[in-house]
Amino acid sequence: MGRADPEEGHLPPPVKPPDGGWGWIVLFGCFVITGFSYAFPKAVSVYFKELMKDFHVGYSDTAWISSIMLAMLYGTGPVCSIMVNQFGCRPVMLIGGLLASSGMILASFTTNIIELYLTAGVLTGLGMALNFQPSLIMLGTYFDKRRPLANGLAAAGSPVFLSSLSPLGQVLLEKFGWRGGFLIMGGLLLNCCTCGAVMRPLDMGMKRKMEKAQDKYEAKEMLPIGGKSEEGISTADGTKKVKKAKKKPKKGKKLLDFSIFSNRGFIIYTISKFILVLGLFVPPILLVNYAKDTGVPDTEAAFLLSIIGFIDIFARPACGMVAGLKWVRPHVSYLFSFAMLFNGLTDICSARASNYTGLVIFCVFFGISYGMVGALQFEVLMAIVGSQKFSSAIGLVLLIEAFAVLIGPPSAGRLVDALKNYEVIFYLAGSEVVLSAIFLAMATYCCLNRGKKKESPPENNPPGGGSDTEEAESDVQEAEEPSSDNHQPTHNTDNAMAAASEEANHVAEEQSGEGGGCPEGDGEVLARDGCNADQTVERDSF
Repeated sequence: MGRADPEEGHLPPPVKPPDGGWGWIVLFGCFVITGFSYAFPKAVSVYFKELMKDFHVGYSDTAWISSIMLAMLYGTGPVCSIMVNQFGCRPVMLIGGLLASSGMILASFTTNIIELYLTAGVLTGLGMALNFQPSLIMLGTYFDKRRPLANGLAAAGSPVFLSSLSPLGQVLLEKFGWRGGFLIMGGLLLNCCTCGAVMRPLDMGMKRKMEKAQDKYEAKEMLPIGGKSEEGISTADGTKKVKKAKKKPKKGKKLLDFSIFSNRGFIIYTISKFILVLGLFVPPILLVNYAKDTGVPDTEAAFLLSIIGFIDIFARPACGMVAGLKWVRPHVSYLFSFAMLFNGLTDICSARASNYTGLVIFCVFFGISYGMVGALQFEVLMAIVGSQKFSSAIGLVLLIEAFAVLIGPPSAGRLVDALKNYEVIFYLAGSEVVLSAIFLAMATYCCLNRGKKKESPPENNPPGGGSDTEEAESDVQEAEEPSSDNHQPTHNTDNAMAAASEEANHVAEEQSGEGGGCPEGDGEVLARDGCNADQTVERDSF
């Protein structure tokens, strides 16, 4: 009746990301989750020496605990995507927090290394994976214009937590032993449940407001005047029930959307990210041993990682701010390519560093470039596929990255054992990162930008495009498709509403004959709509 009724085929405007408000709480939750997900597998390494003594195993055996955690974080991506698409972000994160915490608590009671693999490795790793992906998805739904800055701030959680969890783990180890430390760490992971609880769906508040406004409008519109009020109310309730019964059911949401592989931008991003991960994590893993082999003392060698972490804390938010600039954001994929190129050239140029000063300079530039890559990697993916398909895209990307993680660092370690030369490893890792940067930049320019000029309309969005807006418009169009068929399945509804309207008009005419003009009170609503003129239009519309 002249309003935007979603049941009659007219959708309200799509919910836009608030870019603030409750989104800042969501951002803080994502900051904490990112910190635990990336820093926790590394922070657990402080307990390895005690584990080696108690279980009589070697360093490689205990190192599998961190490896299994990372493998679960990356390899379970599609499983997380399916669960998010089926149940939503908040329930999945609550379950993930409980799994992560219970894994570390159970690990404190283990009696052999295999039990540690299953508890601290598999269970805790799965729990952190179920928290990491949904937090990034929620961040993308709450931020649009400020999304690059939000991604940069959330990514800063990794170096912040790494610089705090490692010293904390050492203190817990000295005071309570590794079992007490695992128990307390499990309690800390319960904060993931708190972070999951604040991940409120964006459209929940909007739906409640729409339902209340719709009920009030129908009550005023369908409420007759005089002795027929009870009959009019029952007729309005019956009409509302019929409308709900005749409403066309919604299409089921795909658990894992493989249609993103038809997006050329996503294919290009996935290939470049696979090549990137092959060499990205190799230098920080080998840096301490490389420094020790060059004659650097143990304490100073360990301090090199602290330098990278400290620089990384500031590099990620700063890069997010730069990526959010109006003249930079449309070309964010090229900024990502520059960050990867910067990182690869840093590895290559520092391969011959033979003293502590040279290694410190390497750590400064590596921290800057590594922070840039960390701040931009998910922002570019969101820009390519949009927020609607991001849940499926990130799961598939992390699965592909899992293979690169299992190939890159172990292969570098074997080469070090075979060649006894770290210089070759730095050259190789830097070349892989440079190759990924060149591939992303060239493929984006040749395959996407040129294709966009030739095709009209473009089939795929280049990285950095406004795919979120286009998807929102397409969702509105899909939802409005059933509107053309609404008159046929709701024939009985129209008859009921017409009868209620005629009764209201009859009562109104009787009172207008007595008092003249439109009735007072509820008649004010009719007067704003043009009184009898609009009533005639409504009858004709039925």
